[in-house]
Amino acid sequence: MPIKKRHLFLMTTATTLYGCNAVLLHPKGQIAIDERNLIFLATGLMLIVVLPVIVMMFWFAYRFRASNKTAPYAPRWASSHRIEAVVWGVPLLIILILGAVTWRTTHSLDPYKPIESQTAPLNVQVVATDWKWLFIYPDLGIATVNELALPVNTPVSFTITSDAAMTSFFIPALGGQIYAMAGMQTRLHLIANETGQFLGIAANYNGPGFSDMHFTTYSTLPSEFQAWIAKVKSADRPLDHTQYSLLARPSIAHPVTYYSSVDAKLFQSIVDKYEGMNPARGRQGEAAEMRAIRINDRSHQDMMSKEQ
Repeated sequence: MPIKKRHLFLMTTATTLYGCNAVLLHPKGQIAIDERNLIFLATGLMLIVVLPVIVMMFWFAYRFRASNKTAPYAPRWASSHRIEAVVWGVPLLIILILGAVTWRTTHSLDPYKPIESQTAPLNVQVVATDWKWLFIYPDLGIATVNELALPVNTPVSFTITSDAAMTSFFIPALGGQIYAMAGMQTRLHLIANETGQFLGIAANYNGPGFSDMHFTTYSTLPSEFQAWIAKVKSADRPLDHTQYSLLARPSIAHPVTYYSSVDAKLFQSIVDKYEGMNPARGRQGEAAEMRAIRINDRSHQDMMSKEQ
């Protein structure tokens, strides 16, 4: 790579990373705010050790330089209980504090934990395909591709799966990311506390369309959200199993698509098609089927005995 192109590549990469960091440090949802505060707290606690070490490194080098004849010279010095107490005590105290904070935030920021609110949550089913995001609103009977709309200050309960390679669902401005895996359902609860337009991405490499597998999240006022629902329903495009099989085909930079209606069992059928990946679940299904067969046989025998 020529030197100019190399510099351009480095500048582009640095700009992209800075943009991601800027979003993380300026969150728009309560979950993201709590996660940012946790980052600040953990960084500040660790700097209690890091900063003094950096300062003392330069101070010791200057204070005890060979040309400084006034510096104390103690060739027989071996140890100091005060120094050892500080060197071991401060890091131990920081670890204890970080451990307590981690324990508390692990439970409070559990992605499966619903957000407490007087407003009923909005349910959204998310399907990751190659290479696009399908959003199903089961309570509204609509679906969209690569566009997500949420009413502001309303908890959102995501149920997430994949119909392709494993990837990760992530809206940096709202916080939290969680994997989307075939044959499995993961949960995520988020809330947007400000109106705006936020980027959603696939945070796990999953093939050639990875860089274009992103979507736009709109946090809107309730009235605007109702207008958005009406716009989606006016698309007059149903999403059934046949249409979904066409949608699920690999595509790159897929345009935003609206579906005015959606099969109520579509999401569960996408999860169930990979049931063979879960042997335990398969055995449970076989056991239930065998129980049903035995019950039917017993009923049939009872009927025959009554007839006789």
